[in-house]
Amino acid sequence: MRTLVIGDIHGGLRAVQQAFERAGVTPADKLIFLGDYVDGWSESPQVLDLLTALAQTNECVFIRGNHDALLYEWLHGHDDNLLWYQHGGEATVNAYAKVSQAKKQQHASFLEKLENYYLDGENRLFVHAGFTNLNGVAFEYFPKMFFWERTLWETALALDPTMERGHPLYPKRFTLYKEVFIGHTPVTRIGMTVPVHKACVWNVDTGAAFRGPLTVMDVDTKAYWQSDPLPMLYPGEQGRNR
Repeated sequence: MRTLVIGDIHGGLRAVQQAFERAGVTPADKLIFLGDYVDGWSESPQVLDLLTALAQTNECVFIRGNHDALLYEWLHGHDDNLLWYQHGGEATVNAYAKVSQAKKQQHASFLEKLENYYLDGENRLFVHAGFTNLNGVAFEYFPKMFFWERTLWETALALDPTMERGHPLYPKRFTLYKEVFIGHTPVTRIGMTVPVHKACVWNVDTGAAFRGPLTVMDVDTKAYWQSDPLPMLYPGEQGRNR
C-alpha cells in the first residue's frame, strides 16, 4: 500500500482526475489531502463530491485548509467576507448557485469533519499551513494557525542548510517530527513547480490555484506525479490569477 499526499486543489477537479490517473491511484492507496479543496477554479462542489466518494473506496485523511474554513462559514450564512470573494471565493459562490440546498448541507457536514492535522505512526506530520507552538501541535494555543500561519515555511526557507540540528539556534519546531508535509504557500512564489524540501518540511503546494500543476507525492519514496498546469485544464478561467 502506498501513502500518497495531495497538494492544494482549489476547485480543480480535472487536475485531480489527471494526476490520479498518472499516479495510477487504486483503492489500495492511502490518500492524505492537505486542504484547500475549494476556491479558484470552477468545480469546487464537484471536488467535494469526489472526495466524499473516495472516502468510500480508499483510506483517506482530509486536512482542513483556510479556504475550506471560509467556505464552511459561507455555507452557514456568513456572506460578508469580501476578501475571500476576491481570492477565489467568487468562483465558488458562482458554482454553488447551481447546487441544491441538500447538497450544500452535505458539503457543510464534510467540511465540519475535516482534521486540523494528522500525525502518522512514523511521527510524520501532515498539516495545511503549519503550527506555532514550540512543543508541537498538541500544544497549539490557536487552532486556526494550523490552516493560516506561514512562519513554519518561511523559517524553513530562511534556515542555513549547513546548521546542525543540535545547534542552539536550530529551530525547535524542526526537531519534533520526522517530516512535516504542508501546502498553503505555493512554491511558485520561489519560482518552483515541484515539491520543495527544506529542513524537515516538504511543501506540496505546487501552485494549482494559480498557474502551476497539482501534485500527488508518495510519502515514502518521494516520487511524484503532476497534472498539467491548471490554466491548460480550464481555458478561459482565471483561477486565482488576479
